[in-house]
Amino acid sequence: MSAPTPPVSALDRYFGLSRLGSTVPRELRAGLTTFLSMSYILFVNPQVLSSAIKVPNASLQLLMTTAIAAAFGSLIMGLVARYPFAQAPGMGLNAFFAYTVVQGLGVPWQTALGAVFISGVLFVLLSVVGARQAIVQAIPRSLKFAITAGIGAFLAFLGLKNAGIVVGNPATLLALGNLTLPPVWLALAGLVLTAVLMTRRITGAILWGILLVTLLGIALRLPLYAGGADGALQAFPGFGGQFLGIFGTPVWPGDLVGQLDLGGALGLGLLSVVFTFFFVDFFDATGTLTGLSQRAGFLDERGNMPRARRLFAMDGLAAMFGAFMGTSTTTAYVESASGIGEGGRTGLTAVTVGVLFLLSMFLWPLAGAIPSAATAPALILVGALMMDSVRHIDWDDLSDSVPAFLTIIAMPLTFSIANGVSLGVISFCAIKLLSGRGKQVSPILYGIGVLLLARYIWLSEG
Repeated sequence: MSAPTPPVSALDRYFGLSRLGSTVPRELRAGLTTFLSMSYILFVNPQVLSSAIKVPNASLQLLMTTAIAAAFGSLIMGLVARYPFAQAPGMGLNAFFAYTVVQGLGVPWQTALGAVFISGVLFVLLSVVGARQAIVQAIPRSLKFAITAGIGAFLAFLGLKNAGIVVGNPATLLALGNLTLPPVWLALAGLVLTAVLMTRRITGAILWGILLVTLLGIALRLPLYAGGADGALQAFPGFGGQFLGIFGTPVWPGDLVGQLDLGGALGLGLLSVVFTFFFVDFFDATGTLTGLSQRAGFLDERGNMPRARRLFAMDGLAAMFGAFMGTSTTTAYVESASGIGEGGRTGLTAVTVGVLFLLSMFLWPLAGAIPSAATAPALILVGALMMDSVRHIDWDDLSDSVPAFLTIIAMPLTFSIANGVSLGVISFCAIKLLSGRGKQVSPILYGIGVLLLARYIWLSEG
């Protein structure tokens, strides 16, 4: 007589935990890891947008709306699309919003929010009719693997930059940072420590690495936190003063919510702004979601994603909601790879991130206790893991390998996933066509390539 099958909980059935070989503790741990890796957006996004959005107490209101938009985007990604991908206001797009559109072009910030909202509507429409999925299917396997590797290189570069290991240099563009500075050597120590934990297959290695490096920095009183005299870094001051205690009272961002100007954004003169928001986020998010799906093992043998329409629609819906709340485009975060590296495979990971962003509205001083020196090693190591996909690229076929290489190298060097995808697609179409292999390219990809080329020619300022 066979043993009875253990009962399956409603949570397991909804998210498919057993089917995907995961557990609730693993998903919760993965969600916490992802949150810690991307929680910097709570502080960086207000810094960027407050230069363009002028309202009373702008930084705090923008922090709150950032947390709300991130929570909403992550929750619908987890509950509706049931993917472990977190969402939040995107870096790069917030800078374009603030510095190019509002300050550079003189567009009112309310109108710029309207443009973000309209671009989100376009995302949803294309997703519902299946056009976005068709575009993903048209991307060749070599570029899909290259996108994954490129995101890995981008993540690693971001981690090296955040830690101060790689710095800007006017003569050589980039240079090695000062390895004697506390944030730099602490990040390097964290990199070695976390790599050892991962090599020894310690459960929760990435999360333990983040927490141990944070505790080490606090115990040694290392200057890792902003707020010192003349802008210098300072040791953790404790939960008081700058951190306002452990608990912070949430503030409703009433001066931001619902302030978007749709009428102004639909004006003929701003169609290029709408298109640029749409274009950049479309390929940034599509590249990110494709790379994360490949990394998590969701792509089938043809490189397609299950529930793709729902997945892409949630990305667009998050952008619409974020614009209504008063922030620039909300999109999928490449830092979700850190949670995937921790074993997150279901929507419960994203739901955990969403709940933590909601809690951050009350406990946001705690998020500030995690220095970039602690999260940088996680980004570097996850990036290294994602580079594994390069072995699936046919490097002997130059018509495949050259576009793949351009995709990989352009992401970190231009600091843009969208640029990497764009250069890869354009070069793939051009090389295949001119080498007599044009029939190997989907007509959809040719159309995309033409649009991308036109964008770089006529809308290069975006």
